[in-house]
Amino acid sequence: MAPGNIDYDPKGKSYVLGPDFRPVFDFPPERVLSWLTQGFGDGEPMRLKAWVASESPSRLTHPDLDVLASVTRAIHQECPLGIEYHSISSGRTEREIVPFALIDNGLRWHVRAFDRKSQEFRDFVITRIKRPVVLKGQPVAPHEMSDQDIQWTRIVELELVPHPDQPRPEITEMDYSMQGGVLRMKLRAATAGYILRKWSVDCSPDHSLRGHEYRLWLKDHLAIYGVRNAVLAGAARVGRLVLNRKTGWELAGGV
Repeated sequence: MAPGNIDYDPKGKSYVLGPDFRPVFDFPPERVLSWLTQGFGDGEPMRLKAWVASESPSRLTHPDLDVLASVTRAIHQECPLGIEYHSISSGRTEREIVPFALIDNGLRWHVRAFDRKSQEFRDFVITRIKRPVVLKGQPVAPHEMSDQDIQWTRIVELELVPHPDQPRPEITEMDYSMQGGVLRMKLRAATAGYILRKWSVDCSPDHSLRGHEYRLWLKDHLAIYGVRNAVLAGAARVGRLVLNRKTGWELAGGV
């Protein structure tokens, strides 16, 4: 069906992708991502009959599957990835990254990786990656490994409660399956900001954000102190954390 798609590696005694590999089947991006993140089965694409009628919000953007394939191969092979990256702040740049995980922020897919250009761990939007090249066989330094990513290894414990402005907090407790009026979550610091933004959580210390979308309030705003992407959450709209020698950490000044 696809001559030349794979070659036999006698040294490794395994089959490897051929230099002219081309996909035989056309897979929907949602199904590919489900396989990668939820472990659904393999096989040729087939039409599955739905047991019940259903609808779900559609994404406006999807990662290119060729780019996604290179990213996940680099993750699986634990090797660097050469990319052309396009960002709003820096424009087009050539980079080498060491990817180790995919992140779904609810709106788009990112890859968590060590960036050799900035010498720090960052999230890269997959749709902004062009011309990826898997640098198979190139060494990865100890400081580039995922266990050195403080934001990834740090687990933050958050307590979310019904927003005080909600007229019927018991409904919010039902919607989020709260126990004792509290929803307790343990998240990686690297993903906390995405989750808080996705669910429109008011992270201000005095629950000062107004609007029907704010159904949840972060009970202890200091729980996200040191979380780099906390700027994505509601706290970014009301101020920044500063150290008061008498009262401890508090929010002050607009940002």
